Amino acid sequence: MESKQDADLKRIAELREQLHYHNYRYYVLDDPVIEDSEYDQLMQELIRLEAKYPETITPDSPTQRVGHPVAGGFAQVEHRIPLLSLANAFSKEELKDFDERVKRWAGQEVDYVCELKYDGLAVSLTYENGVFVRGATRGDGQIGEDVTQNLRTIRSIPLKLAEPVSLDVRGEVFMPKKAYETLNEERAAKGEPLFANPRNAAAGSLRQLDPKITASRRLDIFVYGIGGVRPDQIPTHLGCLGRLKELGFKVSPHSKHCVSIDEVWEFVETWSEKRESLPFAIDGIVVKVNSLAIQEQLGATAKSPRWAVAYKFPADQAIAQVLDIEVNVGRTGAVTPLAILTPTLIAGSTVSRATLHNEDYVKAKDIRIGDYVVVQKAGDVIPEIVRSLPERRDGDEKEFSMPETCPACSRPLWRAPGEAAVRCVNLDCPAQAYERIIHFASRDAMNIEGLGPAVIKQLIDNNLIDNPADLYELTFDQLINLERFGEKSARNLLDAIAASKSRPLANLIFALGIRHVGSEVARELAAHFDSMEKLREAGPEELMAVGSIGEKIASSIVSYFSRKENVQLIDRLAAVGVNMVERKTAGGQPLANLTFVLTGTLEKFTRQEAEAALRGLGAHVAGSVSRNTDYVVAGEKAGSKLDKARQLGVKILNEQQFIEIIGKHMQDLKQD
Repeated sequence: MESKQDADLKRIAELREQLHYHNYRYYVLDDPVIEDSEYDQLMQELIRLEAKYPETITPDSPTQRVGHPVAGGFAQVEHRIPLLSLANAFSKEELKDFDERVKRWAGQEVDYVCELKYDGLAVSLTYENGVFVRGATRGDGQIGEDVTQNLRTIRSIPLKLAEPVSLDVRGEVFMPKKAYETLNEERAAKGEPLFANPRNAAAGSLRQLDPKITASRRLDIFVYGIGGVRPDQIPTHLGCLGRLKELGFKVSPHSKHCVSIDEVWEFVETWSEKRESLPFAIDGIVVKVNSLAIQEQLGATAKSPRWAVAYKFPADQAIAQVLDIEVNVGRTGAVTPLAILTPTLIAGSTVSRATLHNEDYVKAKDIRIGDYVVVQKAGDVIPEIVRSLPERRDGDEKEFSMPETCPACSRPLWRAPGEAAVRCVNLDCPAQAYERIIHFASRDAMNIEGLGPAVIKQLIDNNLIDNPADLYELTFDQLINLERFGEKSARNLLDAIAASKSRPLANLIFALGIRHVGSEVARELAAHFDSMEKLREAGPEELMAVGSIGEKIASSIVSYFSRKENVQLIDRLAAVGVNMVERKTAGGQPLANLTFVLTGTLEKFTRQEAEAALRGLGAHVAGSVSRNTDYVVAGEKAGSKLDKARQLGVKILNEQQFIEIIGKHMQDLKQD
C-alpha cells in the first residue's frame, strides 16, 4: 500500500509537470487551456507540498521563479561560444551587396531566413539535461554578466525543457510596449526618471540586483538560435527554430524563409510599414543564411558573422536647437524641465519641445541652452533628446540649473532624499491647480469634452474656477462673457460638465489625482469598495487586500483622504450630484463571461471608450488572442491579432457588428 509520503512525492512530480505544461501554453503559445484560478490552485498546492518536503525543491520547480537578491553585483560569465554582434545595412543597395558577397564566398546560390530585430538585449541561456542552469547577458561577446536569477522570473523562459538535452540558446529579452508604458506611468507618478525607450527599460529591469523587481517588470523573450549546433545535427536555421519550438521555447511567429534577396526586401518593406502594429518594439530585420553548412563555410570576422546582417530601419531623428529650458509644475507638484526647440519635422509631425525629465537627466546628457541636439521620437511618439552636440558650441551656451523657488507661486522647492524629482509642496500653488483640473477633465478621468487646457486657463485667469468642484457651479452668463465663447459653445460645455456627473466611480477615483493611483488601480478600487464613502474609510490593511495594491499605494490613498481640503472637495462634488457609487448595469451583465480583444483603429470609439463599453456590460477585455477569446473586434489597420483570430477560428466583428452587439446600451456607454 502506498504511504502518504510516497503519494505526496508523486503528487509533487505531477504538479510540476502540469505547471510546466500550463506555463508553456500560457506564456509561449498564448493559448491557455485552464483558467487562471485553476492554475493558482495547482501552484498553491505545490507550494504547500514543497514546504512540507523542502528537500524535494529543485531549481527547475515552477515555485522557484523568483530567487534571492544578488549580493555584491553580478558575477562574470565567459560564453562557451562567443555572442558576436551583427554588421548593419541601411539600404536596399547594402542588402544586395551583402547578398553578392555571400554568394561569391559560398560559390553558389543561397536562401535566407528573415527575422524581426527585437529592440531589447541579447542573452545566452544554458541548459544541462533539460534544466535551466545559467543565463548571461551578451556583454562584450566574450564575457557577460550572470543574470540567472532575474531570467528565471521571465515566464516565457522554460525552467525545464521537453527533452533532457544540454545546449546553449540565444535570445532577446524585451519589454512589451504596454508594460513599458505602464512602468513609465508608475515612475512618473513617483517622480522617478522615465526610461527613454523599451530597450533601456528592459536592460535596466534585467540588471536589477533584486529579482523581485525584475519579476514585476513583465519582461518577455524570443529565442532565435542554438549556440554551436553543427550542420550534421540540424542542417538549416529554419530547422533550429523548429527544434527550439519542440523543446518548449518561445520563437517569434514572424520569421520568413526567402529564396532571394528580392524576397528579403519585400519582407523588410512589409514590416517597415507594419511594425507599429506589433506589441513590442523592433528596429530592423535580421537576415541570416539558412544553410548551417554555408554559415560554417563563411565563418566570421573578429566582430561579426559573415553569414548574417541586420537591416536597420531609418531613425526618426533630426537636429534642433535648444532655444530655452523652461520648468513646468505638475499636478503632484513635480517641477519638470522642458526644452523649447526650434520647430523641427520628425516622423511626419513638427516637434517644438521635449521633456528633460529632471535636473539629473539634464546634467547627465550635458544639455545647455543654445545647444544643438539630436531629437527623436521615443517609441515613435514621445519627443526626446538623444544627445547634445558639443562640437557645434560657439561659447554662448548657458548651463541650466533648477530654480530654488516655484515659478508659479514663488514658494521654496524641495527634493526628497532618494528622489530625482524636485517638488513644490504648496497645495495652493496655481500651477498645480491648473494641472489637477486638466487631469480631472481628461478622457480617462471625467472626460469633459471641450474642456481643454486653453479653456481651463481662461477660466482660472478669470477667477471662475480654483478646483474641480467649481466646474459644476459655472453658469451660462459667466461663460458667455468670456472671449471666444458663443452661445452654442457655452451651452455645449455646460452640457458636457453636467454629463460628467454620471461617469463611473472608477473615473472619479482616477480623476482625483491620488498619487500612484492610475486608471487600472482606480477600477480595482471601485469594484472592491462600491462607493466613495467606503473607500474614504478604508485603512491600509483593507486597501492592501485589493488586487495589485501594495503598501506604497495604500499609504498614498490613506494620506489623500486624511487631508481636509481633499475631503471638502469630494463633499462638494457629491453635493452637486457627481456619481459616488459603483453602478451595476441594469438587467445584469449581458456580456458577462465573454472575452473580447480589440485590434486596429475604430472610427466611432477610441480604444478606451470601446474597452469601457465592454467592461460596463460585464465583458473581459484581453490584450492577446487565444482559444479562450470569444470575439475579436477588428478596426482599420488591424494587425497580428486579427491574423491569429483567423488561425484559431475566433469570431471576428467589424465596428458595425460591435455596435450592434452593445445595441441599446451604446448611448449610455458613450455618455459614461
